Amino acid sequence: MRRKEGWQNCSPWVKVMVADCGRYFAERRREVEARLEQLVPAQPLPGCPATLNAAMRYSLLAGGKRLRPLLLLAAADTVADSCGRFVDFACALEMIHAFSLIHDDLPAMDDDDYRRGRLTNHKVFGEAMAILAGDGLLAAAFEVMAAVPAVGAEKKIGVIREIAAATGLSGMVAGQVLDMEAEGKAISAEQLRTVHAQKTGALFVAAVRCGGILAGADREQLAALTEFGRKFGLAFQISDDVLDVCGDRDKLGKPVGSDDKNAKSTYVTLYGLDTARQLAGRTLDEAQAALDGFGPQAALLTFLVEQMRNRDH
Repeated sequence: MRRKEGWQNCSPWVKVMVADCGRYFAERRREVEARLEQLVPAQPLPGCPATLNAAMRYSLLAGGKRLRPLLLLAAADTVADSCGRFVDFACALEMIHAFSLIHDDLPAMDDDDYRRGRLTNHKVFGEAMAILAGDGLLAAAFEVMAAVPAVGAEKKIGVIREIAAATGLSGMVAGQVLDMEAEGKAISAEQLRTVHAQKTGALFVAAVRCGGILAGADREQLAALTEFGRKFGLAFQISDDVLDVCGDRDKLGKPVGSDDKNAKSTYVTLYGLDTARQLAGRTLDEAQAALDGFGPQAALLTFLVEQMRNRDH
């Protein structure tokens, strides 16, 4: 893989952060949290009803790992010094993720009462307002991306197209449909991979691809990031399935056993707990191998791989 000259000439800040990945991600997460607060402020934006604004903020600002925005920013800094120019795209991904969680928790979907240690959105604001809060966050995400001034129109449209595809009819929404249709049925390993490649994996792939596109990745770099995103997303889903069986409710912030309650096929039901854990480890090895061509520039994404190996929530 041809490495970009731009990374070698990047700012001292990025070089220091690559040497201290924990500090890098702490800084990036603070940046994302602060920008989310600005994008959906306590004082509603003109035209937005106060109740809708409160419901959107309730889920968007409830904490969480902020993994998707961090992946986008880290992928951009793996390719070249992004100088923080892409934080609005990262925040848009988190808004879309928050929308998906609100809808996923609804009684018509997974019917969960708790998320991140507190009542789910519909338990606080009612089902109708929860649906509208999710809709509002989804629409706002695209408005935020379209308004970024520091990115050219062609590149911006390409990124918006990537994220729309990952969210919609061939991505997360489609995966949710397949997941619902598979409830109570025995499905094959291939069918299970398809469900989760769309429901969970598509947004992870979009995160790293969009970070790469925004930072000017070449074809080889983008292919490597795409493969990394696929494997990382798969490992995340397998670990989710494992944690739903044997995770700690206090650390997870929600009850365990929801997959069993909803009669879902998972990597644990298909392979057993021990084999599922081994599969997660092998998949993370494959995610790491996809980064080989980046050399030391892969330090940020490698750090996230290692964090995933030790995931407990």
